[in-house]
Amino acid sequence: MAPGKIRKRLTWLYERALDVLGIRRSRPRVLNLGAGTIITEGLEKNIWTDFYFNAMTVTWPTFFGSLAAIFFFFNLLFAGVYNLGQQPIANAKPGSFWDLFFFSVETTSTVGYGDMYPQSIYGHVVATVENFFGLVSLAVMTGLVFARFSRPRARLIFAKSPVIAVHNGAPTLMVRLANARNNFISDASAKLWIVMTSTSPEGRRHTSFQPMRLERYENPVFALSWVLFHVIDENSQLYRMSAADIVAAEVNLVVSISGLDETSAQIVHARYRYGALDLRHGHEFVDIIRVDDEGMRHIDYAKLHDTRPATV
Repeated sequence: MAPGKIRKRLTWLYERALDVLGIRRSRPRVLNLGAGTIITEGLEKNIWTDFYFNAMTVTWPTFFGSLAAIFFFFNLLFAGVYNLGQQPIANAKPGSFWDLFFFSVETTSTVGYGDMYPQSIYGHVVATVENFFGLVSLAVMTGLVFARFSRPRARLIFAKSPVIAVHNGAPTLMVRLANARNNFISDASAKLWIVMTSTSPEGRRHTSFQPMRLERYENPVFALSWVLFHVIDENSQLYRMSAADIVAAEVNLVVSISGLDETSAQIVHARYRYGALDLRHGHEFVDIIRVDDEGMRHIDYAKLHDTRPATV
């Protein structure tokens, strides 16, 4: 193959690799924070600047697809390097780029069928360099796959709508959640934050984050369901706020749960956000616990999201 064509092919491979890795691209990113949906712009997207974070946050199809694409282009690159030499690989057909490609695959994966092997100093040097990068890449891929599988995650289900109703004689904001695994989360703790916009005396709009006081914010063994209570009194951020006021202030509620998962012996976290329109005023949660004729208690998680007009 002529040197000019080889350079063009390597340039094409390099450009395609940049596209696959997402380098040099600046794309908007959508974040669902307490203040609602926010689109971030102006950040340079480069996978190498935060490689571990990108590898841990992409979906599984994207993760394995990216690994397959990197493996393919990696071997194409070394096949092009082999092609620069004068018959560096024994038993490879003269001028056959794909024979060099598949030899590169055998070298990277350390399979070594034996039908092709380096037969020149140039071939041995390139194969040595490729072996080094192949071993490093294999170690990195193994670590990333293990990290993704071993990352602790809680499977908590949050009711779709918080409710505001009278509880123990006072208006109360209530949030219900459940542990979908039914395993034990020890020393579970809950936090509730309110995110709302306001206008300063100078006319500037800003977003504030404030913690909300919770009753029963700790649970020694969280295995089934849990209801969080925030009493709306004179110390509450929602005091004397109507449903229209809550919507106008763009109120968002952020619930965060943390605790020790006894199955994995690791700390797990979960977070959920509610918008102002998710709140149901004058409603209460439908009871999810029933007792059968034999006195056994049953929990119906299918009713976790159900609410009804409050009777009081």
